[in-house]
Amino acid sequence: MFFKKKGGDDGTAKDQPAGLAPATTPATDDLAAKGASMTQQKPPVPAFNTEVPKRVVDIPGPARRPEPPKKPEGETKRLTVGRDIILSGEITSCDVLVVEGRVEATLSNSHAIEISSTGHFKGKAEIDEADINGSFDGTLSVRNRLLVRASGKVTGTVRYGQLEVERGGEVTGDVQLVSGGTSSTS
Repeated sequence: MFFKKKGGDDGTAKDQPAGLAPATTPATDDLAAKGASMTQQKPPVPAFNTEVPKRVVDIPGPARRPEPPKKPEGETKRLTVGRDIILSGEITSCDVLVVEGRVEATLSNSHAIEISSTGHFKGKAEIDEADINGSFDGTLSVRNRLLVRASGKVTGTVRYGQLEVERGGEVTGDVQLVSGGTSSTS
């Protein structure tokens, strides 16, 4: 390869391969570096606190029904009567009865009954907890809390430990507090 003599930055000659661009001086290197750094440099990004403080909001409304106690085998006995289903007879040893259709029965040895807005129960029920969003017609004995939702309607003989009725809910008939319970009406 052939080399050309070029002047160095200290005035001495340097060897450079022929056909290559001449070497730049330190002054031009500094300007090129500054120009490149100015075009590549981005403005600083302000640091924002990305953590938003969280707070728990207490929304007024009926308290949630506590879960039924767990069985030793870890399973609860839950019976759901779906929409467009009609069930009649006697229901025993059911932890939770969910009524979305129609039930004409006697319910005993149960923890809770939940009647949805499409559900209708006719008969007799002796339970710990009741959540009525549909209609109940008959004899209802609730040892703890009876919750009648806004679209709920209870008709007949009603005994309860605690009573909670949302605005719009209806309770009609012979209604009495079971001894030893407290009453609260909303």
